[in-house]
Amino acid sequence: MTTRWSRRGFLTASTASALALPLPVPAGGTAAAAAEADEFATLRAKWRTLVLGEGFSPTAEPFKSRLAELGSTANELRHAMAPAPGSLWPDLVYADPEPDTDQESYGYSGNMHASYGRLHTLALAFGQPGTGLTGNSTLRTAILAGLDHLYTDVYNENRARYGNWYSWQIGAPQALLDVCVLMYDSLTATQIAHYCAAVDHFVPDSAVAAYTGTSTGANRVDLCRVLALRGIVGGSAAKVALARDALSPVFPYVTSGDGLYSDGSFIQHTTVPYTGSYGSVLLGGLGMLFALLNGSTWAVTDPQRQIVFDAVEKAWAPFLYNGLVMDSVSGRAVSRGLSATDAKQIQQDDHLRGHPVLASIVLLGQGASTAENARWRGLVKGWLQRDYYSPAMNDPALPLPQLSRLKSVLDDTAVTPAAEPNGHRLFPNMARATHRKPGWAASLSMADRRVTHYETGNGENLRGWHTGSGMLYWWGDTFANGQYSDAFWPTVDPCRLPGTTASRKVLADAAGGDWGASLPDVNWVGGATDGQRAAIGQYLKGLQSTLLAKKSWFFLDDTVVCLGAGIRCTDGTKVETTVDNRNLGPVGNAPFTADGIVKPLAYPWSETLTGARWAHIGGHAGYVFPGGATVKALREARDGRWRDINRGGSTTVLNRKYLTLYVDHGTDPTAATYAYLLMPGATAAQTQARADATDWLTVLANTNDQQGVAVPSLGFTGVSFWFGGTVGGLVASDPCCVMVQERGDGTAVVCVSDPMRMRTGLTLTWNRPVTSVTSKPATVTSATTGASLRLTFGDLRGTAGATQRVTVRLG
Repeated sequence: MTTRWSRRGFLTASTASALALPLPVPAGGTAAAAAEADEFATLRAKWRTLVLGEGFSPTAEPFKSRLAELGSTANELRHAMAPAPGSLWPDLVYADPEPDTDQESYGYSGNMHASYGRLHTLALAFGQPGTGLTGNSTLRTAILAGLDHLYTDVYNENRARYGNWYSWQIGAPQALLDVCVLMYDSLTATQIAHYCAAVDHFVPDSAVAAYTGTSTGANRVDLCRVLALRGIVGGSAAKVALARDALSPVFPYVTSGDGLYSDGSFIQHTTVPYTGSYGSVLLGGLGMLFALLNGSTWAVTDPQRQIVFDAVEKAWAPFLYNGLVMDSVSGRAVSRGLSATDAKQIQQDDHLRGHPVLASIVLLGQGASTAENARWRGLVKGWLQRDYYSPAMNDPALPLPQLSRLKSVLDDTAVTPAAEPNGHRLFPNMARATHRKPGWAASLSMADRRVTHYETGNGENLRGWHTGSGMLYWWGDTFANGQYSDAFWPTVDPCRLPGTTASRKVLADAAGGDWGASLPDVNWVGGATDGQRAAIGQYLKGLQSTLLAKKSWFFLDDTVVCLGAGIRCTDGTKVETTVDNRNLGPVGNAPFTADGIVKPLAYPWSETLTGARWAHIGGHAGYVFPGGATVKALREARDGRWRDINRGGSTTVLNRKYLTLYVDHGTDPTAATYAYLLMPGATAAQTQARADATDWLTVLANTNDQQGVAVPSLGFTGVSFWFGGTVGGLVASDPCCVMVQERGDGTAVVCVSDPMRMRTGLTLTWNRPVTSVTSKPATVTSATTGASLRLTFGDLRGTAGATQRVTVRLG
């Protein structure tokens, strides 16, 4: 029977692991050789510490319980081990009966990878104190027998790989080399030579010869880790030097494909925003390698590594909130839940993915400047203290070394926890945005010709079709932190994701193709921001659908204003815009009020709210519909299984209660629109007051040509110019995004961007008296002031959609 595994799902206890190990210096060796061997021994000891952790008491909680659990798990695995041709454990058959069927082979290669992962667990129990198996001779014998069996039977220099490349080049060798470090004193020179030969076969030097294919970004860091530790194990200075040098292509900013971008974006698999998954691997891997090689002959000294340090606050911090990492940048990892075959595998969620990122930041800080390290520890302590939903100290999946790093920050009285920042971050190169205001945070997920609708692959994330269709995630500071953590992905209606506009056309699992292949042919996706507020737009083309829509969001202090226009489709099915879809958990007793009337708590329940002005979900948010709208409200109890969205997932049926608000645009709409305000954390009274304040918001335009709003009390105006034209006091010659923020000191900031990246020239006129321009970017070729402001921009194609800020003094 084929067992399917995710590429990174096996070694939960060893995601921060690799290995080290030197060969003994032969008798009569030179002094230089002896010195080199001593350095390898030092590196091996350092890596052992990185793998096992330090600075914690094995008799204190939470370490005492975790170590005891590790020992219990290892004892069960040891007794279940039964070496046989094609397997080391009966439930992990790795012999491939269908070598010509690559997709089916993935499960078998994954089982080989997982077998090394189990040996890694045994080796941790052998090396850690307090497991009940520390230094146990019977366990030592079992580990060595397992290593020899896997080498002889499957992972050796004479074997051709099958299935998933990752298992052979990263997963298995990382676990193998870890075990070699932990069991070094028990290994013979022959065993070391065999294991090194196997690694050399599957991970040759040529694996890092070109920065392309599967050797970029996080994958390149993983490969370098294998090469570095293979060099330390086999006593090869050349291997370690190669690994160090092969890291350098990871550091520089990229302008396309995989890697870090100057705007803070991180892409993997060419088109997938991946800060929270592959980005986590990259950050953790670099932290481990920097720590391992620091102070050695092979220290990483490339000055461009500072880009990685800068990215902690530029790329990772914006997507971390109260201990979680936002699902909008976790790709197909959101579909990974409890495995169908391994009851001890911990279900993943946004908090459990976030905690390793925090631990990696702590480790990376050891090699950063004193000021950076202090800031990062403050950030981490703040995130940890505010993670009431899933405290890191209770995280059953967090490896002990990472747990100890986070505990050290929590216990450090010299560290002052940093508060959540207040502001907006826009990431044009991965069609993402994050917004933070007191009490809440949000993230927006879009798609364009460079950024995929969603990623599927290896049988994972089979129904993530609409996550790039304007999904608007949001969380509260002391509420709703489990919205996407509590079995959201297997139980939510995949066609009613919050914020999205979608056709109800039935799509096949994995529709659009694997590895981010589903790219919509659109250019106008992006926005403009002053760092506090923002105007953002998305020209939406549905996945395998005729759906077209113009969507805009205006991110303000306590509100996100959401507009939709030009919604048309000929799929022969209904089209819906989901205002929100709240996961109310297994109980689902949140009260719902519409225009002052409390609605039933019954399940199922639905009602069409005609002429609705406002609605409120108790403990969550308020919603305002300017001018009134017809909105459908639905309570439903939804069943789902992780297997439904991930072929390796559990078949256990889960049930969650949902309260959904959506606009039904009907079947095959031709010019449908919507307008609503999202107010996270608002009370019913606050929501009603906003609805009653009809002059608070002015919708300047909501058409297929332009969408714009003004909020006079905030001095805010934002416009998505899908085509040039006039909206309020703004006149644009060509498509662009504009945000104007008038300040109380008599100045204003005019923010302009070219989301299409196609403008060779642009003229913007603001019909507002302006006395002077106090700052402007080089892209502004002329600025005329007086009764109005006229800005002429030159070629904007090279700005990559970034905001161009012009500061003026008002007349």
